[in-house]
Amino acid sequence: MWVPRFRTGKRGIRRRRRYQGAGLGAGAVLCSVRVDTDRARRILAEVRATPEGFVRTYGDVSPGAPRVAGAVLHACGDADVPWHRIVRADGSLAKGSRQRRLLEAEGVPFRGERVDMRVARVPTL
Repeated sequence: MWVPRFRTGKRGIRRRRRYQGAGLGAGAVLCSVRVDTDRARRILAEVRATPEGFVRTYGDVSPGAPRVAGAVLHACGDADVPWHRIVRADGSLAKGSRQRRLLEAEGVPFRGERVDMRVARVPTL
């Protein structure tokens, strides 16, 4: 893992603290999402509410913070969560052929390598 080198002095200390606070210091865990938080529970509830044969985007299940949705799904070990129904905003798949197989089994339409979002996306209110 690449670790940034820091200069000494007042400015270097401030910079080191900023990186360590962001989880980028030496030995830091890059994905420290806890699945037992309220935000994570809301995201997982949205994922579970996605009906079979339809998809949602990461931004749909976590508005304003789609990467948080990805981190929560990555950290979640529950086999009952239909993670494969969550795709990128352009319809591309994060998990490739494995995700495509699961979506095709549910009848999700594709246009080339991407999900046809005009047909398969769950309508938002």
